[in-house]
Amino acid sequence: MFYSLAKKNVRVLLIIGVLFMTAASCKKETQAPEIPYIYVNFNLNPNGTQYIHLNVVNGWETVTGGYNGILIFRKSLNEFMAFERACPYDPLVKGAQVVVDKSGITCTCPICGSKYILMDGTPYDGPSRYTLKQYTTTYDGAILYITN
Repeated sequence: MFYSLAKKNVRVLLIIGVLFMTAASCKKETQAPEIPYIYVNFNLNPNGTQYIHLNVVNGWETVTGGYNGILIFRKSLNEFMAFERACPYDPLVKGAQVVVDKSGITCTCPICGSKYILMDGTPYDGPSRYTLKQYTTTYDGAILYITN
């Protein structure tokens, strides 16, 4: 009886181990390609004339910084999103820099054709399954701080 109980425990542990290893290997396959780390720490006035398109909700601007530029999107009156412009599908390819579409609420990579929603950076069309790399934004009502 002890032998059969130990044999069952070994089987259960073996099955759990196989499931764990399968889940871990799947996680590695869906990991986005590495976008090189570039230190980001700056601020701007989104209500001034220098960044006039950020004066309104759903407005956007691109600025230098990060690895391949930064796209800032005004999600609401007091909430902003800041994304790396390097396409996460293959960020090291020259020209793989997302561009805002005419709608003003989506962007597209001209190289792979992946499309992303600016509200949260999620892909909705094209080969990419990876979200846009996001930077931390803090807005105090007057100044927008963008950091990583």
